Amino acid sequence: MTEKLRLDIPLVLPDVSHAADACVARLMDEFNGRDGIEQVHVTGLQDGGPAQLCVHFDADVLSLRQIRELIVSAGAGITERFGHALWQVEGIGYQRRARTVAEFVRRVPGVLDVEANAGGVVRVEFDRGATSEQVVREALAGRGIRIAKTLGREAPNEHEHHGEHDHHGHSHGEHGETGHDHGHAHGGFLGPNTELIFALGCGAALGLGYALTKLVSGVPSWLPLNLYILAYVLGGFFTLREAIDNLKLRKFEIDTLMLVAAAGAAVLGAWAEGALLLFLFSLGHALEHYAMGRARQAIEALAKLAPQTATVWRDGSTREVRIEELVVGDVVLVRPNERLPADGFVVKGTSSINQAPVTGESIPVDKHPIDDAAAARGRPQSVDAASRVFAGTINGGGAIEVEVTRLAADSALARVVQMVSEAEAQKSPTQRFTDKFERVFVPAVLALAVVLLFAWVVIDEPFRDSFYRAMAVLVAASPCALAIATPSAVLSGVARAARGGVLVKGGAPLENLGSLNAIAFDKTGTLTEGRPRITDIVTFAGVPEDELLAVAVAVEALSDHPLAAAIARDGRQRLQGREIAPASDLKSLTGRGVTAKLGAETIWIGKAEMFGTEGIAALGTEAASAIEKLRQAGRTTMVVRRGNQDLGAIGLMDTPRAGAREALEALRALGIKRMIMISGDHARVAESIAKDVGLDEAWGDLMPEDKVEAIRKLRSEAKVAMVGDGVNDAPAMANATVGISMG
Repeated sequence: MTEKLRLDIPLVLPDVSHAADACVARLMDEFNGRDGIEQVHVTGLQDGGPAQLCVHFDADVLSLRQIRELIVSAGAGITERFGHALWQVEGIGYQRRARTVAEFVRRVPGVLDVEANAGGVVRVEFDRGATSEQVVREALAGRGIRIAKTLGREAPNEHEHHGEHDHHGHSHGEHGETGHDHGHAHGGFLGPNTELIFALGCGAALGLGYALTKLVSGVPSWLPLNLYILAYVLGGFFTLREAIDNLKLRKFEIDTLMLVAAAGAAVLGAWAEGALLLFLFSLGHALEHYAMGRARQAIEALAKLAPQTATVWRDGSTREVRIEELVVGDVVLVRPNERLPADGFVVKGTSSINQAPVTGESIPVDKHPIDDAAAARGRPQSVDAASRVFAGTINGGGAIEVEVTRLAADSALARVVQMVSEAEAQKSPTQRFTDKFERVFVPAVLALAVVLLFAWVVIDEPFRDSFYRAMAVLVAASPCALAIATPSAVLSGVARAARGGVLVKGGAPLENLGSLNAIAFDKTGTLTEGRPRITDIVTFAGVPEDELLAVAVAVEALSDHPLAAAIARDGRQRLQGREIAPASDLKSLTGRGVTAKLGAETIWIGKAEMFGTEGIAALGTEAASAIEKLRQAGRTTMVVRRGNQDLGAIGLMDTPRAGAREALEALRALGIKRMIMISGDHARVAESIAKDVGLDEAWGDLMPEDKVEAIRKLRSEAKVAMVGDGVNDAPAMANATVGISMG
């Protein structure tokens, strides 16, 4: 009889941070093909759940206990032998430097794999039998790389569920970060912008030297010469360090050729031309470093949306702990207006939660306790949206208790940060082509220069002439298109965009903007204003509109709910200064609406579902029909009742930005063939807004990972840009051909 055992990967391999790690493949290879084991694979990735190792085994050959002991033992053996380290480091500011550092560390005996990116994240896998983490640290220090923070997870505690066919292991581990928390990376002794300061100093020395030569007569020759030498020192300082590192690796890259070309220009007496080469090259590197620093700060800002501590119930009382100490199954208390510390589901209390930071929904979502907590624990990814909550979102006016279903490092917000980080490290097609071209071009030019240098041996000419010809070839063959023309064009384009209020992060996005044929838009805050407004007022039984609004404004002015604020604000504008009688005794029916006293009468304002329950009279036929029409149009609808009389309904919606339709028409005129709205809001709302602004397609009810999949699907068909403004849009923007952030 075939059965399945599922174990969370961190339970078996505590040091492994993701299912694509080589140790997972080693563990699977060890069991695939063994007697009694039919299949071993990774599951849980497609439905958003935690990655798990799923083992199909023959229960007549191996018992559950035996298979579990075999897997845990094998995992312990792999963990003991193979070490992993994930660090945030200082000293990597651009992709070429990251590549050089990774190559250095990869040559340390015992190091199996190294990944480094321009954002300063280094991941190392090593064989503990041949080396140690300390040796790897020393290798990085030898390259001028300082470890600022250790990123990773600690070993989880065991927690396993076993059923007749499926067995789930849920780790109660702690995912955390250790080390020293630095808000930014320091580029050198002048702070994070040392390279930029050096590059600008090089340009200043070059410009002053050139001005003295051309504009001032009678200047002694040594003065501009010394300025050019200063420009050489400042412009070539970081380039020389990179070239030396590459030569130690027996590699000739563009840094080496630029230095040799600049030296050749100096030998020929063309000091200004050599200094110009170094200035443009160093400025390109410095700006790339600066852009990556800004990107890293943006990613850190995403991570800070979640609170650092949580109030958790333990041993019958509450205490405050760091979010990294939360384990699956903990119950946390979230007070009104606090940010939620973890993903989970509501077990007690009702409230409205602002999910815009994670899902992009423009209006707070009402939450109520889960009906079956036991079933939710078994399949947390299937919890209904009305009870599921996310770390980093903002609680409304009610206190709630949330049972944690994901560790801090596995929350939806943490996955957003991870997806952005991974996408930032990817190279553009042009960058990959340039890297390959450099590997051939640089050695070829240097070899040609060497051949020409010794031409005097073969032909009858003085050594001086051969040397001059070799230096001339070096200068002429300096990679102008790679090191000067492209950065100059990029800088010009970026500067022009900046003057128009658009910040472009580098050459790759600028290049890709010109070849787009599809654009995907987020809704909230991008095509819309990001706040609800009154769009429709429907009165019942001849009630005047002013009377309905006066009652609604009087009551909603007492509430702090975002929808109440919209009704009070827009209602006052529509009443144009009319005197409004004050309401009192406001009571919130969280998730449904409010009730209050206006004079001697009771006022009810809320969703249609509030009426007909708990002793509140049901809505009449006219009211129910009007509400359904508003909902079909994508409106959030609030019913107003005074005593036993239904006064009317108010429809609210996040309204389109002024000029949104005109902007979309301008994009069509530029040749953008396909434009789509992708939103975390309800499909009806998304379709209504899309119709208002002139879009033909609208995809709603999308979580951040769903938006990523939507962009990947679009990208397989066309070059697509993603336009958004929220945290929930960041992974989709990072996975698009070009990501465009509003604000």
